[in-house]
Amino acid sequence: MLPPAAYINRELSWIEFNRRVLEEACDPSHPPLERAKFLAIFATNLDEFFMIRVAGLRAQSLEGMGAPGPDGLTPAQTLAEIRQHLLPLLEQHNRVWEDEIKPLLASHGICVLRWSELDSAQRKFATEYFNREIFPILTPLAVDNAHPFPHISNLSLSLAVLLRGQDGRELFARVKIPQPRLLPLNNCEDSQHCEHCFVWAEEVVGANISTLFPGMEINGTYPFRVTRDADLEIKEDEASDLRVSVERSLQERRFGDAVRLEITRDMPLHLREKLMNHLELAEADVFAVPGVLDLSCLWELHRLQLPELKDRAFTPRLPPDMGENEDLFDRIRKGEALLHHPYESFMPVVNFVRAAARDPDVLAIKQTLYRVGKNSQIVQALIEAASNGKQVAAVVELKARFDEENNIQWARALEEAGVHVVYGFPVHKVHAKVCLVVRRDPDGIRRYTHLGTGNYNAQTARLYTDLGFFTCDPDIGEDVSHLFNYLTGYSQHRDYKKLLVAPVNMRTRLTQLIEREIAHQKQYGDGRLMFKMNALVDPRIIELLYCASQTGVKIDLIVRGVCSLRPGVPGLSDNINVISIVGRFLEHSRVFYFHNHGVEEIYIGSADLMQRNLDWRVETIFPIEDETLKQRIKRETLELPLQDNVKARRLTPEGHYVRVQPSPGTPHINSQLKLLGMMEED
Repeated sequence: MLPPAAYINRELSWIEFNRRVLEEACDPSHPPLERAKFLAIFATNLDEFFMIRVAGLRAQSLEGMGAPGPDGLTPAQTLAEIRQHLLPLLEQHNRVWEDEIKPLLASHGICVLRWSELDSAQRKFATEYFNREIFPILTPLAVDNAHPFPHISNLSLSLAVLLRGQDGRELFARVKIPQPRLLPLNNCEDSQHCEHCFVWAEEVVGANISTLFPGMEINGTYPFRVTRDADLEIKEDEASDLRVSVERSLQERRFGDAVRLEITRDMPLHLREKLMNHLELAEADVFAVPGVLDLSCLWELHRLQLPELKDRAFTPRLPPDMGENEDLFDRIRKGEALLHHPYESFMPVVNFVRAAARDPDVLAIKQTLYRVGKNSQIVQALIEAASNGKQVAAVVELKARFDEENNIQWARALEEAGVHVVYGFPVHKVHAKVCLVVRRDPDGIRRYTHLGTGNYNAQTARLYTDLGFFTCDPDIGEDVSHLFNYLTGYSQHRDYKKLLVAPVNMRTRLTQLIEREIAHQKQYGDGRLMFKMNALVDPRIIELLYCASQTGVKIDLIVRGVCSLRPGVPGLSDNINVISIVGRFLEHSRVFYFHNHGVEEIYIGSADLMQRNLDWRVETIFPIEDETLKQRIKRETLELPLQDNVKARRLTPEGHYVRVQPSPGTPHINSQLKLLGMMEED
């Protein structure tokens, strides 16, 4: 093991990632509503971070499980560092909204107003709206000896109301704020410039709060928001029925321990302490926001139909070698095919499953489903296949975080249609992205396979960069059959011909491939690695990359999110360069390039280099052997991002990120926009 200084703390690295998201909100090159969107993403990311990562660290700290991580920080120390790093970001987040984006939106006819900013006509309009639409659904909850402190649901926004009764005693009540958060108003007096006017729901409720408490003196209303532990705990020895266990855990999620209290800064100290006591939170768990709480609601603005204030719309193209009405099975027999989403359409994947459902020669379809989204065409095609008499097996991962309820509903629909539904394993999540179609061709049984780096989700395929791969390679088909036998039955097959499968052989094979590059560097001096992924955390892989760097292997890493490796440390990682790209699309593909003394090898797949992916999930990485596709992947997903000098940030040895600046006279390269342009030109 290397000394702790060799590693960047995982949680602090994540905060640096969210800082890069916030930087996009500050970037004036983005259209106004896209800047608001990045503010919303920052807030949503932070909610999930507290619900999962901070909740876990807090539980470890409270239970006395204080073992330090590879970076040397204990859970308690990490929590203290998280708070210290977050406080200035929260200030900046609110300041960017108040001082930059809100005025910018107003200049484009979108006004988001406080109650104090409304004119008399707007106040009248808002009050009438309150009486008609909001008042009937509000439930004021008193808190006193006869009324216990109510349960505050996760991420809900509430008003703490201070009142004084006729006997002079101060009283406290809670009112939950309903959705939507931004209430539409009639236009401002300057209607020539204001076309979309909104007011915060909590301010409308606060201004009309006396309606809920007639005869009481209102001493103040103060917004607050609670975040709870939302990580599901599935105990293997109690998970005889995994779906029942997940459903029970989802019910318990609503009552998870509070982990964060967000308040406005004007809340009186005694009220703040009252909330802390009832929620069993310490001062370190309280975050006083200088302005409006919960800017994740800015998604509501982004949904406005104002294309001139958003990124230019584009239509993902069909690959030139894949015709719109072409027989997909015939196309795959002619040669392997690659899709690069979102630049290329996801519809060939949908059509692949749909064609399999309707083709009389298809005998069976087997597919993994992790995050499929709403109104899934993929799932509908599997249901159609079952109704057409095909043998259909679906491995539905019920533990896909925050998609559990959606996946349970789809699992029920699939079961009712006659699909063989398997829920995976209590401990290992099934994260692999694989679809297998078994077809009787004129020359015999053939297996057609789609494998990818992203989910079978048509919505996210327009927002995430991912790779999809079609093949009828017999070895890959056989490997995928063995994989499904492992997922649906008791197979313990380990001798995969081409697939790297976690937790079976992936860690071992990746280690061997890196060690081979080290050996080539020692013998020939041409060692070269290029990896692209979402996260790099695994200590053993990091140590191996350090070893490769010390040997002289040139290493470029494109890591979108968390990276615990320190690049550029003299004597340790001189030959390692790490960049991160945060732009219009979420970088999601995983690509692993090995120079192999000129006989280049490229693997793509679903796994990041984290302990959970290599040891605690079912993942697949697979080789690309077609030379044309291999060079295309190398060019589009590795070399082009490494040339990015607009959206790329370089990781420093200290754990910070700095923007890559173009050299004088060199063109500005935004890799995502360049790929969009390349696809449109073709």
